[in-house]
Amino acid sequence: MSRDELKPFSYVVLALVGEGGASAHDIVQMMRAGSRQYWTTSESHFYAEPKRLAGHGYLEAEAAPGRTRRRTTYTLTDAGREALREWAREPTPFPRVQSEAIARVLAGDIVDDDAALLESLEGLRNELDDLDAVLDAAEARAREIPHRSRYLLLVHRFGRQLVKAHRDWLAEAERELGG
Repeated sequence: MSRDELKPFSYVVLALVGEGGASAHDIVQMMRAGSRQYWTTSESHFYAEPKRLAGHGYLEAEAAPGRTRRRTTYTLTDAGREALREWAREPTPFPRVQSEAIARVLAGDIVDDDAALLESLEGLRNELDDLDAVLDAAEARAREIPHRSRYLLLVHRFGRQLVKAHRDWLAEAERELGG
């Protein structure tokens, strides 16, 4: 079972650190480059969580010179690996979904302006186009990491399905609200 000090976000950070290690900056870059559609939180949490996990013995921290200042690189400890292994065997819950598009449509009867509502949903379409480009780049990078490629590509295929589901829902909303 999972340990009390480890929350779902902790496991995300442990998985992103992976066997190769990563700095907090690297973790933020990974999130920007293809993982943000799977887990969202402020960047400050991605900087704080590795330090917290190191304090609990799940990561080892090593300071090294960086371009402008010292940079801390984190690597998994045996306890971190074991925690990930135990967590990966537990039943997976349905993901939490936070969707402004859904909340806006939910408020449609109060807004009482379907045209304005549809116009607001156009921003989602533009973002989906951007996500396709991000996924293209993430898939190319995944192929450069042989030991993780199989898993990264599987995750990115899920991302493609999420983008497609949103496009399909958007088309349905346009038919329903545009009629």
